[in-house]
Formats: sequence, C-alpha cells, structure tokens
Amino acid sequence: VLPAAVMDSIIIQERLVERLLSPRTQAQRSHPARLKDHEKQYVGFATLPNQVHRKSVKKGFDFTLMVAGESGLGKSTLVNSLFLTDLYKDRKLLNAEERINQTVEIVKHTVDIEEKGVKLKLTIVDTPGFGDAVNNTECWKPITDYIDQQFEQYFRDESGLNRKNIQDNRVHCCLYFISPFGHGLRPVDVEFMKALHEKVNIVPLIAKADCLIPSEIRKLKERIREEIEKFGIKVYQFPECDSDEDEEFKQQDRELKESAPFAVIGSNTVVEAKGQRVRGRLYPWGIVEVENQAHCDFVKLRNMLIRTHMHDLKDVTCDVHYENYRAQCIQQMT
Repeated sequence: VLPAAVMDSIIIQERLVERLLSPRTQAQRSHPARLKDHEKQYVGFATLPNQVHRKSVKKGFDFTLMVAGESGLGKSTLVNSLFLTDLYKDRKLLNAEERINQTVEIVKHTVDIEEKGVKLKLTIVDTPGFGDAVNNTECWKPITDYIDQQFEQYFRDESGLNRKNIQDNRVHCCLYFISPFGHGLRPVDVEFMKALHEKVNIVPLIAKADCLIPSEIRKLKERIREEIEKFGIKVYQFPECDSDEDEEFKQQDRELKESAPFAVIGSNTVVEAKGQRVRGRLYPWGIVEVENQAHCDFVKLRNMLIRTHMHDLKDVTCDVHYENYRAQCIQQMT
C-alpha cells in the first residue's frame, strides 16, 4: 500500500495529463450548455471565401491588355515597366521605308508571371502601324475585327460541348496613348475611341509626360476630359466605393478619378538619385523617377490596373461588353 502523500501526487499528475490532452473535454465539463449552443450556431459556411481563394489560386488567372497609339509614344517601354518583364526583346525595328508600307497589325505576346504563389497568364495585344500612315481612314478596323473575333470564339466555346476548359482571350482593357505634343484629342483619337468604346474598356493615357511641365499637364487633362464628354466617348468608369470600405481605399479611389487621364512615363533603366537606385530617365537638368507620384501617374495606373481594378475590368468585359455582343448574336440567330 502506497503512502497517502504519494497517492495524492499520482492523482494530481493524472488530472494534469487529462487536462492537457483533452481541453475540450474539460470545457464541456465546465460549460456543457455554452459549448453545445456554440456548436449549434456555427454551421461552417464562413469558410467559403477560403475555399474560393484556394480554388482560384490553384486555377490561376488570365488578363488580356491591348495597347494602342501611334509609334514612338513609349507603349512597349510602359508595358515592360508595368509588369517588370521584357516582352519585346525579339522585336525588329523598322526603317522609314518599311514603316511607310506597313499596315495595322495585331501582335500578341503571352507571358506567365508568378508572384507569391499566384499565377497570372498575361497577354499583351500590340497594334503596330496604327496612326502612322498619311491617310488613317478606318485604320482601327483591324482592331475592332480582332476584338469581335475573340468574342465570337468565346461564344462558340461557351455554346460547345467542352465548356470546362474555355480559354478567355477577350480583351479586358485597352490603354490608348495620346500624344503630349497636341492640344487635346486628334480626329483619329476621337474616331478610334468612338469605334471601340462599346467593345472594350478604354483607359486613355497621356504619353511621355516628362515632355510637359505640371501646369501644361493639368490643362491637357482638362481639355481631354472636356472633349471626351463633348464627343460622347465612354471610357472606363471607376466603380463607386461601398459605404463599408475603409477611408484609405476611398481616398485612393478619389485620387484615381481625379488623375484620369493618367500622365505616364516609362523606363526600363535604373539610375542613381540621392544615393538610391530607382527606375527613371536621366536628363541634363535632373532625373525623372517613374515611381515618384510627384513626377507622373505611373504608380496610380499600375495600382488601378493590377492591384485594385483588374477584377472589375474583367467583370465589366464579361457582364457588359460580351453580354451586348452575345445578345446581338442570339437576336440575329432567332
């Protein structure tokens, strides 16, 4: 027979082990009614966002971006700056004679980008030759035809037998580059945007903003906004913020709306400014930093395009532009 002190010690140790190994059992003993009520109230559909997140990350995302504008406005440089990649390394530059005979082409560049485990299949649709001819009558026709072809292909795939593996090649956004050397929109700019505004989300940009001083940029932005409203052009409209959004997001949304059309600068070179290495352009009078919001709207454009509104651009393409095309097709068939 063991002494009483030893027995008490063994009992205490057993209780401690039991408490450590089964805390839920102890909780049920102490508060059985409370735990049962909690289990009754918790169904489990609060984990649905996590399920959607896992499935989306596993599947990956795709985004198609079109760039349009006359040659020499820095379209290729800006795209490389946005996505930190070199999509145009194999491009051949044309001389003057070859450029005269060049017609508007559609060139696709596809690249797979991965960031923190999230995969993005990015497709850049370039339009070399647009606006470079002396007579630019209907030079946007190949571009509108291409957008309609992608809608048609998606409509066929959606109506076919194999609907699970549909490739979405619809154009989700079109960055249209406006020359900084004019006094607003040129006739070709107006006609291009009017021909495409019912088919794609148009985001107008003022190219090579380092050619202008801040006051000139402000005047040009006001002039472009007035002409867009005057000619009835429907550019991409930022969605209104929900009332439950935090104040920082609302402030960012206000700044985006006030900054449109974005005055941008692109650069693929790294220069040294104030002891730091930044992407920018080196001039005799100083350095223009691409990612400095006091110098240009590049950061705002990148945040809008990638971090905040990429999904909304895809939703508007699917729910508005593609639905309009689909309704027309069904109406013609019936």
